[in-house]
Amino acid sequence: MLNLKLPEQRRKLYIEIALRRCRPGSGSSREFLKKRTWNHPVTNIKTIIQKTLFVVVGGVATRLYMPERMTDDVDILVLTQDAANLYRELEQAGSRRTGELSIGGSTWELPDGTYLDVIESRDSWVREAIRNPNNAPDGLPIIGLPYLVLMKLKASRGIDIGDLTRMLGGADETDLRLVRRAVQDFLPDAVEDLESLIVLGKLEMGE
Repeated sequence: MLNLKLPEQRRKLYIEIALRRCRPGSGSSREFLKKRTWNHPVTNIKTIIQKTLFVVVGGVATRLYMPERMTDDVDILVLTQDAANLYRELEQAGSRRTGELSIGGSTWELPDGTYLDVIESRDSWVREAIRNPNNAPDGLPIIGLPYLVLMKLKASRGIDIGDLTRMLGGADETDLRLVRRAVQDFLPDAVEDLESLIVLGKLEMGE
């Protein structure tokens, strides 16, 4: 019996259902799927967090790799050892800590009312991800696609699987090689699932 509390089992179930139902070119148009926009404003957290290195992850980060979707908060990733310094910067700016994250980290309310999830991690790839961001149109440091794929594979909620298929479906072969290498190196038990998600993404693109 499946234990849906385990991310890897949730992921396999979602993929199995999707593969049964997906047809080439079904869903949104190819033109829409290839769009990359930054229309919804995001709080410039670089004016608050000026000294501690971080990258933006989550729904905001997906905008660089798939059609933009709405999200109510901002998620960032920081090395666990740097979290205390980052929290100090948030407090000095007048932010308020409102809760803890089950995956490690905490939730904050920024002075403008925006909610910020700070994810702490000791994973071996995190330092490289934080030091090598992609820049958003507004200058925010965005996590690279291979590392965002790792995070979403580890979480494997329904929304993560949807994001993965769209990001992977729109990725070119160069990006896919980097993604495959990252998953092979840091999450090898998800290699087979990754290939299924790539197939689903390319089917949606009509390829």
